[in-house]
Amino acid sequence: MFKSLDPLLHSQLRLAVMSLLMNVEQAEFVWIKEKTGATAGNLSVQLDKLSKAKYLEINKKFKGKYPQTLCKITKTGEKAFAEYVKSLKNYIDIKTD
Repeated sequence: MFKSLDPLLHSQLRLAVMSLLMNVEQAEFVWIKEKTGATAGNLSVQLDKLSKAKYLEINKKFKGKYPQTLCKITKTGEKAFAEYVKSLKNYIDIKTD
């Protein structure tokens, strides 16, 4: 039986962001933008969607005179990502015989 895939994580950019954040304590917006190849506008929109779902936290501060946006995955986000991967593996591992 196929479990439904989390539609929030089934977007290429949001999945890429979550994959990156699973492997670091936190990450700067600019770093995520560089790693994903996303535009600043599109990345901002997708981060906002993940933040509203409580999958990540966004903290804005200043580093010297420059604004800095830091993103961190939450426990809810970690759980959702793990469930997504588990469901995806179920799709891949289905035996047809």
